[in-house]
Amino acid sequence: MTKSEIRNPKSEIRTAGTDLARIGVAIDVDLLGRFDEWIAGRGGSNRSEAIRDLIRDRLISASIDDRARVVAAVAIVYDHHRRMLSRRLTAIQHEHGDRIVSAMHVHLDHHRCLELIVLRGPAGEVRGVGERLAGEKGVLHGSVFLTRRL
Repeated sequence: MTKSEIRNPKSEIRTAGTDLARIGVAIDVDLLGRFDEWIAGRGGSNRSEAIRDLIRDRLISASIDDRARVVAAVAIVYDHHRRMLSRRLTAIQHEHGDRIVSAMHVHLDHHRCLELIVLRGPAGEVRGVGERLAGEKGVLHGSVFLTRRL
């Protein structure tokens, strides 16, 4: 689908040299409440600005060319009692040892652990390793943050 096919001229707003599009989004009430709390905790920006910030952040990460040299931080939270999970996560890290700069393991409570893994290399490879770790079955939460090497 092209940009011109998804634009709705009736929803566009033009003010003082800016082009904005008004959209509607259906969202769970509880999720919206948590989102509003998050916004307030950041200093009270409005929903529109918060959504624009999240979109920009995602697009910047997605726009990094697979060949670009990057540094990434991968954060994963998992239950270390989950059968073989710690072993699988360690095996993935050993398999890509040439990309891993550092790793830190933090015990959050009796069951849950946080691992922070720093990787370096071509974006495609680094993103792939990070997503593989975060997506491993049994990982409770995972995120991959990429930034271009300066």
